Amino acid sequence: MNKSMQSNSQRKIPGVDVLSESAYMNKIICGDSLEVMRRLPSGCVDLALTSPPYNLKNSTGNGMKDGRGGKWSNAALLDGYSNYGDNLPNDEYAEWQRACISEMMRIISDDGALFYNHKWRVQGGLIQDRQDIVESFPVRQIIIWKRKGGINFNPGYFLPTYEVIYLIAKPKFRLAQGANSFGDIWEINQEQNNDHPAPFPEELVESVLLSSKGQTILDPFIGSGTTAAVAKRLGRNFVGIDASQDYCETAAERVAGTHKGAFKTIK
Repeated sequence: MNKSMQSNSQRKIPGVDVLSESAYMNKIICGDSLEVMRRLPSGCVDLALTSPPYNLKNSTGNGMKDGRGGKWSNAALLDGYSNYGDNLPNDEYAEWQRACISEMMRIISDDGALFYNHKWRVQGGLIQDRQDIVESFPVRQIIIWKRKGGINFNPGYFLPTYEVIYLIAKPKFRLAQGANSFGDIWEINQEQNNDHPAPFPEELVESVLLSSKGQTILDPFIGSGTTAAVAKRLGRNFVGIDASQDYCETAAERVAGTHKGAFKTIK
């Protein structure tokens, strides 16, 4: 952690009870992602990597509202997120995600970056490229995650085979040595045999972490814990947050090999 980051990590946020380092470093925190992030010190992580809920149940372009329900109808997510329906009005969803990105950018050090994975989708017959979320942030590059497989419920569209990762970077952010030779299209298979319906593949997380110098990684939508598990394997620190206690326990088990005491609940 550089001197700038050390000084940033001591900043207090007016009116907010800031968490101590021991309360968040290498922890899976169970709580509302936005509220927990507001309690993290400014500049306390080097990098953020996340894939938020996509608001899929509000979509009209993928068969979700025709009675079939898509893959989410039987997914473990419905049990794990009994308090979240993934069905916000689009304006509310975009506002929520902009607030989350703003907090991530505050938490990231002056030479850090956010890798923000999202999925373009069709709404009302027209594609949404998520500019409504990211347009006010310093998007330096778009990485295409070309994945194999998938199911298409709509006969009016070709099978989607990619998602995007927005590299939203602070001005001083630089890639790790040699990473600038990597291409911006990453062909990585979706992860199989994971109870979470939309897990990060470990290969994708590893590609992000190895392309960065960052030593402390934040994922505020940690899900089944892939980001934390890969960070630990690579000798990096992690901060994981999720609203679902079920998935917090899954992530903690994956990282530490036990349910007991491996995660914190923040209310």
